[in-house]
Amino acid sequence: MQITWFGHSAFRLDFAGTAVLIDPFFTGNPAFDTDRASAIRGVSHILLTHGHGDHVGDTLDIARATGATVTANFELGSWLCEKGLAGEKFNPMNIGGTTDLGPFTVTLVRADHSSGDLVQGESVYLGNPGGLIVKAPGEPVVYHMGDTDVFSDMGLIAELHLPKVAMVPVGDRFTMGGRTAAYAVKKFFQLDAVIPCHYGSFPIIDQTPEKFVAAMEGHPTKVIVPDKGAPVTV
Repeated sequence: MQITWFGHSAFRLDFAGTAVLIDPFFTGNPAFDTDRASAIRGVSHILLTHGHGDHVGDTLDIARATGATVTANFELGSWLCEKGLAGEKFNPMNIGGTTDLGPFTVTLVRADHSSGDLVQGESVYLGNPGGLIVKAPGEPVVYHMGDTDVFSDMGLIAELHLPKVAMVPVGDRFTMGGRTAAYAVKKFFQLDAVIPCHYGSFPIIDQTPEKFVAAMEGHPTKVIVPDKGAPVTV
């Protein structure tokens, strides 16, 4: 499997001829400096963790351009359908559920955060926030934590799904900071590799993953800090 980070929490997974985008926040993302056409080329699926604009991002435009199926919680996906997502391209889920998308399955798991948008100054509820478990034959189980704090049920997620690669938010203020994120990884998981994210985009969050990297020093889990737009193999 190849994993490409596009800044903030946006990732692309490539495996067995399948291309999947997670939280494709490109337009308006100060950290996105990759060619958009290459980032979305061949994408068949989009997975969303929650309804904040810095995670939903370019979902509608990408779905229109590629015909990709969008997997999200029911409220968020229904809202996207109201905005123009074709109904047959929406794969609805909620926390705890698993759906089979052919080349892989996705499970929506808990995250401690919020989820919504502002419409004409009023808050719109867009379902509960979540993390994503992606399982494909012959590939490591991938866990994108979404935006979250540490919580003790991460132990259950680890026991149930046995993730081997995780994308972990480390930017603080809106998610875990680096030290807490490292605690979560070391306390609950037996990962082969971990990729920090949700940093270096907006000025009010941490600009580097240094606190996380330092807190992980000496731990057997490999910390991967990828260059934006450059695939890494896991």
